[in-house]
Amino acid sequence: MAANTIHVDVVSAEASIYAGKAEFVVLPGEAGELGIYPGHTPLITRIKPGTVRIKPADGGEEELIFVAGGVLEVQPKVVTVLADTAIRGHDLDEAKANDAIKRASEARAKALDKTEIAAVEAELATLAAQLAAIQKLRRKR
Repeated sequence: MAANTIHVDVVSAEASIYAGKAEFVVLPGEAGELGIYPGHTPLITRIKPGTVRIKPADGGEEELIFVAGGVLEVQPKVVTVLADTAIRGHDLDEAKANDAIKRASEARAKALDKTEIAAVEAELATLAAQLAAIQKLRRKR
């Protein structure tokens, strides 16, 4: 592995979404956006729903992956994203995301207790992040 690359693995409970060498990775950490380059200080942190951007080492097009939260582990030569849910950018569907937001908004209006309200609001935040990822991908095209 060249000194100017880092191995990146993005996995979810369902599948391995990405595995390969990259120049850098950018993702939504709890305290804000994190940029990870080769040789980064070891780190373990939770990640928020949003977009993981991976710049492949081969100079190919930047890879966008939506994650619905999870955990990030950084070692000097390896970045591992353990996502609750991960969807490749090209697999995201704007119409489905908008429909899901509409259904969640309706559920929020009908929610009666604090636990229900919190669960629906968390789902709405994840769906809003997914919609933002879709729009970011569309702008790149």
